[in-house]
Amino acid sequence: MNKKLLAVIFGAGLMLAACGGGNDEANDNDTATDTDTGTAPTTENASADAEKIVSSKCISCHGGNLEGQGNFPALNDVGSRLSEDEILNVIENGRGAMPGGLVTGEEAQAVAAWLAAKK
Repeated sequence: MNKKLLAVIFGAGLMLAACGGGNDEANDNDTATDTDTGTAPTTENASADAEKIVSSKCISCHGGNLEGQGNFPALNDVGSRLSEDEILNVIENGRGAMPGGLVTGEEAQAVAAWLAAKK
């Protein structure tokens, strides 16, 4: 009984850690201009940002290579199963054990586009 309780508490702690607070510095960089050119970030930068967001928000549950682990599905081929709109819906609203809203707004759209390309 004690082992089960400990496992539940540990699992809950992992879930809460994975859903941790946002990175305020990352949000500040979203609206920053490119220091070399003085222009706003390009779509190419948004793609790189999506990978960075996935690395900071998703790998704790979905695995370092997005291969999935435990009850969390693989994302390394999610684009072959779900459309970009469906992926965005899951990011915004959650599904199963995944809570919605871990990534929002333009970041969620960039992540959905990046994951949709994973076939």
